[in-house]
Amino acid sequence: MKARIAVIAGDGIGPEVITEALRVLEAVATRRGHQLSLQHLPFGGTAIDQFADPLPPATLKSCLAADAVLLGAIGGPKWSSPQAKVRPESGLLRLRSELGVYANLRPVAVHPALRNTSSLKPELLEGVDLIFVRELTGGIYFGAKTRTADKATDLCTYTRAEIERIVRVAARIARTRRKRLLSIDKSNVLETSRLWREVCEHVMKSEFPDIALEHMLVDSAAMHLIRRPRDFDVAVTENMFGDILTDEASMLSGSLGLLPSASLGDGTRGLYEPIHGSAPDIAGRGIANPYGAILSIALMLRHSFKLEDEAVAIEQAVHRAIGDGVRTPDIAAPSHRAATTQEAGTAVLAALA
Repeated sequence: MKARIAVIAGDGIGPEVITEALRVLEAVATRRGHQLSLQHLPFGGTAIDQFADPLPPATLKSCLAADAVLLGAIGGPKWSSPQAKVRPESGLLRLRSELGVYANLRPVAVHPALRNTSSLKPELLEGVDLIFVRELTGGIYFGAKTRTADKATDLCTYTRAEIERIVRVAARIARTRRKRLLSIDKSNVLETSRLWREVCEHVMKSEFPDIALEHMLVDSAAMHLIRRPRDFDVAVTENMFGDILTDEASMLSGSLGLLPSASLGDGTRGLYEPIHGSAPDIAGRGIANPYGAILSIALMLRHSFKLEDEAVAIEQAVHRAIGDGVRTPDIAAPSHRAATTQEAGTAVLAALA
């Protein structure tokens, strides 16, 4: 395989976790005979400092020409003051829109060795294995916005076509699992959610009659995700709800640093990133958790390059490294020395070997 990958380390701990992810990617590529062309690009806050633009034209052009995009993290206090005219997050929204990656996949599985790391009772976490499918390029994040000294508005809009395509993605995934799909909305209050529920039911009845569909209000979903997480399998929801619920779901696994994501469109190109933020408070200290970034590499190999064996090998290597006790401070047991970012990456490489 030959592939062009746009690499966006970004801000904060982004460069640290991406360094370890690339070590793993390059090791797999070397062993399996794949040829990779990596292009490192400015993006986010660092790009604002250099170009006054979080998504410079040259970066966007390279991402559009790549076979996949790997992102670390963006943002930080330096660029997020109320007076800031340009924010890193605006570049991320533009990038998602330009790439056409409307389906964000966020898998959550609990490693047996980390059940005590979560704030939930360990017995609630046994067998937890779920995936959120979040609509990524519509909704309130992309709606028209106004601001005066005394009033602000954010418009939430969804079209039938946007809802149909994300429901189809989620239903196809559900077919490969337990053939159950949970749709999460706020249809008791919001018109966009009422349309969401109507379209979801139509798509499922007409195209996926073999999949059992359930609806749940977002506030109930947030409660049950903590109360009975084992009951969740595949859940589909709109942009903002998905953003919030998946951060909540990360606490099932024990840390935001463990979870990867894949943002996909209609083609094979995808945007891959750990779901954590830039964590400026620990940036440069060498203690960030790289496992989410490394697992994002596995999702890239699976979804953009159809290299299932390589993806599984990476996932198993991360699983083994954690099981062997190589854990960064966010998931380390109190009685054990926490691993550094580099040590965690090295443990994955050793497990691959």
